[in-house]
Amino acid sequence: QVQLVESGGGLVQAGGSLRLSCAASGRTFSNYAWFRQAPEKEREFVAGINWLGRTTYADSVKGRFTISRDNAKNTMYLQMNNLKPEDTAVYYCAAREGGGFVYISIREYNYWGQGTQVTVSS
Repeated sequence: QVQLVESGGGLVQAGGSLRLSCAASGRTFSNYAWFRQAPEKEREFVAGINWLGRTTYADSVKGRFTISRDNAKNTMYLQMNNLKPEDTAVYYCAAREGGGFVYISIREYNYWGQGTQVTVSS
């Protein structure tokens, strides 16, 4: 059974840091991404990474967030620094098999985690 399990969310003050993890089981994925969804807003792309380690970031998180992966552990990470209140959202891990690009559309991913809450206080 394929599963993506996120961890690492929580409450942090503005300027603080958090590290999210996404552990995959049941399959090896070529592409991973993080999306987030704030209350009453649509789910949006945050960062993505392909099998070779190529990365892409949303403009709103460039320079503050870093996505990485450990293929031996089948795990993907999101290091979030200098967090802002507008980063508050439920963060979702997404994965797909195949493809050489870094995909930013929700429709490109067919496996999703359950989400982890990140709350940044001002």
